Amino acid sequence: MRKPHRQPRTWPIGLAATFFALGAGVGWMAHAYGPPRARAGAEPVVKAAGTTGSRSAEAAPSAGASRSPLRLPIDGMSVEVMRGGFAEHRPGHEHEAVDILAPRNTPIHAVDDGAIAKLFFSRGGGGITMYQFDPGGRLCYYYAHLERYADGIREGQKVSKGDIIGYVGTSGNAPPNTPHLHFAVYQLDDTRRWWKGQAIDPYLVFTRGRS
Repeated sequence: MRKPHRQPRTWPIGLAATFFALGAGVGWMAHAYGPPRARAGAEPVVKAAGTTGSRSAEAAPSAGASRSPLRLPIDGMSVEVMRGGFAEHRPGHEHEAVDILAPRNTPIHAVDDGAIAKLFFSRGGGGITMYQFDPGGRLCYYYAHLERYADGIREGQKVSKGDIIGYVGTSGNAPPNTPHLHFAVYQLDDTRRWWKGQAIDPYLVFTRGRS
């Protein structure tokens, strides 16, 4: 008996052509529009290990400068409020410090690790003051016109950057209605005497890093 004639199978060829056309279309779209873009705000926020607190309290270095290791003494302040304060004139002397306005009893934070070198009261000068050395004993940080010290603060005490060490006030010769922190930085010599040092601009210390 004669076998019936079978029609050639054309569907594999047609299916392959369909896939080819689809792939070509996808390839053209990828070339024309690029890969899918992430949605705005979709990137995860990564926090560096070991960091605590807000970055707003950290001094922002100027462009191209090394990052300062210091912490701003008052929360919410900008390092720019220090600009120019060092060179201001005072009756009979240069300022050689910066004044940071803040409400009375605003917490003052240690700007660096180190130790409390001296607690001192000057009725006609800085009032309730504090001298803090950095870890290497090269820099002395001076805080003045305090309302009071933080509880438990004593000379020789070790402090960590960010610790609350006192509160903003108007002690000494500060205007009674203008509470502020008088803040200075001194470069110490080999004797490391708290009352003697070369004054350096705090703004430069915060924006360029410690010398």
